[in-house]
Amino acid sequence: MAREPASDRTASTWTADEAVTQLFGAHYRTLVRLAVLLLRDNGAAEEITQDAFVALHGHWSRLRDPDKGLAYLRQTVVNRSRSALRHRGVVDRFLRRQAPPTTAPSAEAGALAAVAHAEVLAAVRELPARQREALVLRYYADLSEVQIAEAMGISQGAVKSHTSRAIAALRRTMEPTR
Repeated sequence: MAREPASDRTASTWTADEAVTQLFGAHYRTLVRLAVLLLRDNGAAEEITQDAFVALHGHWSRLRDPDKGLAYLRQTVVNRSRSALRHRGVVDRFLRRQAPPTTAPSAEAGALAAVAHAEVLAAVRELPARQREALVLRYYADLSEVQIAEAMGISQGAVKSHTSRAIAALRRTMEPTR
């Protein structure tokens, strides 16, 4: 008996290989962009996203609802991004204690940094991690509150609260002083 193409079947009938292939083709780029916005590091974002697909492949047979494979991937990317940021913070604190005093960056480096970073992204980066995650998932990934709550592992009410606080903080930061 010939198998019908994976794209013509539902996720619940896919093998792990078919699921990862289909989801990778359709969602890899958006998941990498999500990780980049959370991490601000392209290489780490790609690695985390690839690791999420590997984890999905390994857990495919244990998923209760295979149609939620994309939600599993999103949550894995968000959680692994959080872990990477925590690890980066520990490393930075350790290096700060160990590093000799540094000199001030050159004027050229400062000018290049100012050109490279847009005002809005700089303001978003100043937000607390949960608020930044909620905004990125809502306005960049265009997820619903239910999907955001699922990806972040929090309640819908917490999503609303984080999003509202983030928008209020951005307004205060971005509005010109009167």
